[in-house]
Parts: sequence; C-alpha cells; structure tokens
Amino acid sequence: MKPLYLGLICLLLVFNCKSDRQKIQTDDDLNTTLVEKIANAHGFVHWKNVSEVKFTFQVDRDTIKGNGRSWTWLPKTDKIKMTTGETSIAYTRSKMDSTHIGVDQEFINDKFWLLVPFQLVWDSAAEISQPIFTIAPISKMQLNMLTITYPNEGGYTPGDAYDIYYDNDFIIREWVFRKGNAKEPSLTTTFENYKTYNGIKIATAHKMANKNWNLNFTDVSITLEN
Repeated sequence: MKPLYLGLICLLLVFNCKSDRQKIQTDDDLNTTLVEKIANAHGFVHWKNVSEVKFTFQVDRDTIKGNGRSWTWLPKTDKIKMTTGETSIAYTRSKMDSTHIGVDQEFINDKFWLLVPFQLVWDSAAEISQPIFTIAPISKMQLNMLTITYPNEGGYTPGDAYDIYYDNDFIIREWVFRKGNAKEPSLTTTFENYKTYNGIKIATAHKMANKNWNLNFTDVSITLEN
C-alpha cells in the first residue's frame, strides 16, 4: 500500500507541475498584445540592436518614374540625412528648426510606410480597434483587420486612420488610408515583395488595384550594433 500511495503522490506532483507550466504559457500569450504580435512577426525583437537604417522611397506613376528620396537614419541618436537629386540635407530631430519641417514631414511619411508594423507599437497615442475577420479590398481574400486612428491634435497628419489587413501569421498584406478618418478610402495598396534585412521583414513593394502606381523601397540596408 505504501508504494502505491507514494506513486499516487508523484503522479499528482507531475500533473500539477505540468498544469503550472501550461498556465505560465497561457499568461505569456495573454501578455503579448495584438500589435506586438504583428510587430514581432516582422522582426521587432531585432529593433533594439539597430544602429542604422538606409532606404530609398520611390513612387512610379504610369510612365513617370519618381526621383526617389534616399534616407540614412541613426535611430539611437535620431540623426537623419536625406538625399534627392543633387540636394542633401542632414539634421537631428531633437534639434531641428523650422527649416527642417518640410524634410521631416517627408521622413515621417516614408519611414511610416517602411516600418508600419513597428509604428503600431511606437504610436502609443493612437487608438487601436478590436480586430475583425473580413474581405480585403484588393485581393478579396479573407483577412484579419484592425484600424489605427490618430488623435485629432498633434503630429503632421492629425485624425488620420488606417485599416490594416493581416494574415493568420500576423503579416500585413494590404492597408487602406483614410485621411481625417473619412468613411471613404483615400488610398488602398498591397504590401508585397517582402524581404528580410538582419531579421527585420519589410514589404518593399506597394501597389494599387487596376492602376499603374507603384511605391517601391530600394537600396534598403539595416545595420545592427556589433
């Protein structure tokens, strides 16, 4: 009887330990928010080690090829350099003056397109909706969708909203931009041609439906600290 009694105790201990492990895993899952899951699916865990980001933002329309804006960004110090054509401008965001506002607006726009999944985490003042499962506007696929809405005051484009469509792996596939949170879309594009740079996953191409309009990222490089 004694060996049987000891065996039952051991079995109960094993069961309780297993249950505790399962509970811990469940709690960890609950502590990972939806926007963090989307950011992490695009490599957000590596961002803390990023020392330099380079990219060229270019929009081609019909037969007109865009000149493009090339950026070098040091996120640790927020130093930025923009080059377009023969023009080159460098500044630090924390020390910029009125002469840099126009360039900074372009940087914020271009960086937003490049790192949308991370903006969901960074833009803590924005409101994030509950996700729904719906039909994406371009692919007509069933995708998850959340909406991020910016406050009516502050920033360069106050009150704007973005409907973000992502798959079950939390990868963004399409989005709709609605200026001023208008009901009708202002711009709808795909997220495609994903490439990975030192663990960070970036959609290097964005296209509109039934239009010869392409937004591309070229010359992308992401440098990590040694």
